[in-house]
Amino acid sequence: MTPHINAKKEDIAETVLMPGDPRRAKWAAENFLDNARLVNEVRGMYGFTGTYKGNPVTIHGSGMGMPSLSIYANELITQYGAKTLIRIGSCGAMQDDVKVRDVVIAMTATTLSTPSRGIFKELNFAPCADYGLLENAVTAARDTGAQTHVGGIYSSDVFYDERPDLNELMMRHGTLAVEMEAAELYLVAARHKARALAICTVSDHLITHEALPPEDREQSFGDMVEIALHAAFG
Repeated sequence: MTPHINAKKEDIAETVLMPGDPRRAKWAAENFLDNARLVNEVRGMYGFTGTYKGNPVTIHGSGMGMPSLSIYANELITQYGAKTLIRIGSCGAMQDDVKVRDVVIAMTATTLSTPSRGIFKELNFAPCADYGLLENAVTAARDTGAQTHVGGIYSSDVFYDERPDLNELMMRHGTLAVEMEAAELYLVAARHKARALAICTVSDHLITHEALPPEDREQSFGDMVEIALHAAFG
């Protein structure tokens, strides 16, 4: 038990999927896991554990932003023995060829600042995904037929961004999408020798300003969850 997770140690699987929204954790557990049960609800941050094709899986909310994700990723790895953590979330497209409903698989995550920045001081550490998970996810995405993009993303530490110049630089350098958690996930995993990957569904577009209607999100996010589960277990 930790300050933020009241599950018993044996209730958390070594493989954890991490949506930002705890209600999305509930939806994913109910639709993709067998025998899913609630194992954490401290501060309304739900965690569920069940099985996928016989493999134990926990789906646990991370909250919004890198500070919140950092808390849960650290505790899941260091206190509960999680070894594989996959972010499943939404993102905003930053390239013309990345469309709403597409899936983005993040090789790397650029950021201005993360909770881990103080550790590195003057060093610009490059957060990246676990290659094995990345390779599995790309294969799984191809099998599902989802329109998929693989490359670098931008993890912002603010939602209401007032830096159009920075967004333009990201776009110019081929950044696929923006979200708020992946960079810190990659850093925490690297520090504790865990595997990590971020898979995101494009819910809105920074160039066209198109947004995915709420009623259409469930099916689109389902593709992402399926890819994540296949990535975790090959």
